[in-house]
This record gives sequence, structure tokens and C-alpha cells, in this order.
Amino acid sequence: MNAIKTVFLLVLLSGLFLVLGYAVGGQVGLVVALVFSLGMNLFSYWFSDKLALKMTGAKEVTPDQEPHLHRIVDEVSAMAGMPKPKVYLIQNDAPNAFATGRNAKHSAVAATTGIMRILDDRELTAVLGHELGHVRNHDILVSAIVATVASAIMFIAFIGRWSLLFGFGRSRNGGGIIQLVAMLAMIILAPIAATMIRMAVSRQREYGADETGAHITHSPLALASALEKLETYSQARPMNVNPAVSHLFIVNPLRRARPQDEEEGGDMMMGFFGSDTFSTHPPIRKRIERLNDIARKMGSYS
Repeated sequence: MNAIKTVFLLVLLSGLFLVLGYAVGGQVGLVVALVFSLGMNLFSYWFSDKLALKMTGAKEVTPDQEPHLHRIVDEVSAMAGMPKPKVYLIQNDAPNAFATGRNAKHSAVAATTGIMRILDDRELTAVLGHELGHVRNHDILVSAIVATVASAIMFIAFIGRWSLLFGFGRSRNGGGIIQLVAMLAMIILAPIAATMIRMAVSRQREYGADETGAHITHSPLALASALEKLETYSQARPMNVNPAVSHLFIVNPLRRARPQDEEEGGDMMMGFFGSDTFSTHPPIRKRIERLNDIARKMGSYS
């Protein structure tokens, strides 16, 4: 069911991109948007991991440079029965981690120096299990494509605003007010809709990776403990990263969460809609509750 929902959201996102291209440039804009969309998807497939790693300042490390991190990645990869991903380190005191790549054979995991400092081996193993859960669930490619297309929609909307300012895209046959209003509505609403779709996809993936990671490491309670620590420390030390890649991290790296955010679902968009549907990250409280349920079903005490 989650796969069907994801495909639907991806199709809807691509459709928004095409409609916005038509609103800005008519049939020519539609063709350009279609070609651009195909190009973006190809770029996302082959190069999104390199772009994400570069945008976060991650550097690949060897076993000699980071033997502790490599040892745990080796162990988790063996537990998952998956190829070992490349290992990257981010020099940042904020505790966080993410996975990227296009498939299990071409994947990478990145961890900050901060997360290695505050988590014990059991918790760090659980976090890396979560990240390999993203790889196993094919989330890393989906997230990259969603981020790329959503960013392109915002870029097209930016172009559309300038075209309105200079009078491009308006009907020359009279009665162009309806076309103008429709174009203006698309320019305003399409980026909002794209952001909402990106957030919805990301939220689903976090729940799925929590569950998959818990089964890989057989340590749902260790992951719950790690998430609780990460939430506390990330409030005090938000990361200075591009918002376009913020949804890749295991916990929201950007904002200082407020107590009421946890109850309301986490952000302004969510408060507006009255639920956590459009948050890039589900509330930590709900993730921990789900992990506790998984632990009871597994009979796990770690």
C-alpha cells in the first residue's frame, strides 16, 4: 500500500510540474517541462547521492580513518544481508545521520561527529539499521526524485512570477484575464502543493525505515532511545544545511523544536492543516510509540 501511495504522489508531483510549465509557457512550456522533468529524473537516478553528500559537507572515510564507524556499518550490513554502503563523515556537532544512493549496490551512509559522540554502540547500530532500512525500502531514490522535482516546481514558479511582471504568457486574443488569474493561482499554489507532497512522502518513509531497521538489528528499543537523544540534542544544535536535503536525515536537522510542536505535529504547515500529514519528519513521540509496539510484538528487550 505504501508503494502505491508513493507512486501516486510521484505522479501527482510530476503532473504539477507539467501543469505549471503549461501555465507559464503554454504548449511550449509544457514540452520544455516534460523534457526537463525527464532530464531531472535521470539526473536524480545517477547523481543525486553525490549532490546530497556535497550539500551536507560529507566526506568519505576509510576504515583506517574511522575504524569504529566502519566496524558498526560492517555489522549492520551483515545483519541486513546487504552490500556494505560507502561510509561518510560530516564534521558537525549536531547529532544526525542519513542514507543516499540509487540502490543497495550504490548506496552511502553518512553520520555526523555529533551523533558518534552522544550515542552508545547499541544506539548507533540501531540508527545505522534505520538508514539501511531506507536503502532496503528503496526510499533513497524516491526521496531524491521528489526533492529534485519539487525544487524544480519552485524554480518554474519563480520564472512564472517574472514572466507575469514583464507581461509574458498572457493571451493576445483578448479576454486574457481568466488565463492570467489561472496562471497566478498555479504560480502560488503549485510550490505549496509540491512541498506538501514532498513532506508526505518523507513522513511515510521514516515510519517504514524505523520498522525495517528495528527488524534488521532486532533492537527497536535501542532505536527509540537513540531517537529520544537525537531529538533532545538537535533542538539545541540545529544543522546549517540546505532545506532541500533536510528530509534525508533521521531527525529534522533544521529547526529548534518547541514542546507544542510535538503535540501539533511539528511545523507551520502541519499546524495549518491540523495534522502531521505534511511534516517531513513524524513526531518523535509517535515514532517511539510505534517502536515500543514493535518491541512488544518481537518480544525484544533491547
